[in-house]
Amino acid sequence: MNTERTMLLEARAARHAALSDPSRLRIVDLLTLGDLSPTEIRTALDIPPNLINHHLNVLESVGIVARSRSEADKRRSYVHLTPTALEGLIPGLVESASRVVFVCTANSARSQLAAALWQTVSDIPAASGGTHPADAIAAGAVAAASRHDLMLTDDHPRALDEVVTATDFVVTVCDNAHEELGVTGNLHWSIPDPVRVGSDAAFDSTFTELQRRIAELASRLTPGSKETRP
Repeated sequence: MNTERTMLLEARAARHAALSDPSRLRIVDLLTLGDLSPTEIRTALDIPPNLINHHLNVLESVGIVARSRSEADKRRSYVHLTPTALEGLIPGLVESASRVVFVCTANSARSQLAAALWQTVSDIPAASGGTHPADAIAAGAVAAASRHDLMLTDDHPRALDEVVTATDFVVTVCDNAHEELGVTGNLHWSIPDPVRVGSDAAFDSTFTELQRRIAELASRLTPGSKETRP
């Protein structure tokens, strides 16, 4: 881990630690709506002045809050969130990727839907493959895609070996494929196989879960080359 990334992680950890106290978290909640004086914060939390001062000092030390002097009563101050108060409180970028490859066993449902969903939210290319590809895409997956106005990217399942390269960002969406590949993949999403159930509800549930996870991942991957995995 390089020095810059270590420093960013330490800064994030310090902010999370500062917000681990319920009173400090409540102070930040209040300040998202407006600026408050320490007295007003004390009234809202109903705790002693020395504790309010302690909590504000902790929040200030990690850059979450700042204080400014009142233009009216110079003896009075106001506490406000800094412009970067909430930065780093959610996971940051994972890394860059030239292409994302989604993998399941048959490449007939989950990985097909995932690749198609990915292309609706990211400019990074996507593909899919299977460790043991089926003869055709599952009818339930085709129907689910149609119900959600999604166009599938492939017209037939493909073997992973024919698709994947050493620089791809690999996401397994099937427990069997993940356990077969071991540590080869970059990420694993444990998503039940809708083909086994076969109902519209099962395929729609898979679609919704893939959509949620893909939205989260897409915001954390940047386009670009990816280092070859050993």
